[in-house]
Amino acid sequence: VKGGRRFSFAAVVVVGDGKGKIGAGLGKAAEVPEAIRKGVEDAKKNMITVALKNGTIPHPMLGIYGAGKVIMKPAAEGTGIKAGGPVRAVLALAGIRNILTKSLGSSNPINMVRATMDGLSKLENAETVAALRGKSLDEIYN
Repeated sequence: VKGGRRFSFAAVVVVGDGKGKIGAGLGKAAEVPEAIRKGVEDAKKNMITVALKNGTIPHPMLGIYGAGKVIMKPAAEGTGIKAGGPVRAVLALAGIRNILTKSLGSSNPINMVRATMDGLSKLENAETVAALRGKSLDEIYN
């Protein structure tokens, strides 16, 4: 615009209870606090429940959003969160204590957060799978 620039701020916000509920949102506004407020509001609207198993995930998973991919693998107790940047924040807020991850493709923070959310939303625990298939847990594991 002639005579000056029009600034806008975008805030990627992740909210979680540390017990398996997590949400991610994006807020845009002319001022930073307003962008964050909008982001929090959006994140609360997009909450998902994550299937957890002893502080890790029940099985390996690939999350994809756009050109961003995040590979997530369950890890043994004491491993910690092996993840970079935005992915680490999402996993910590979800209440995951032990996990191995690798980010591939786009390193854009928004894409990485959404790819992580995609992967976490696709996780299923053994009880859910057994119920869907009409089988017992023994049949699922053996």
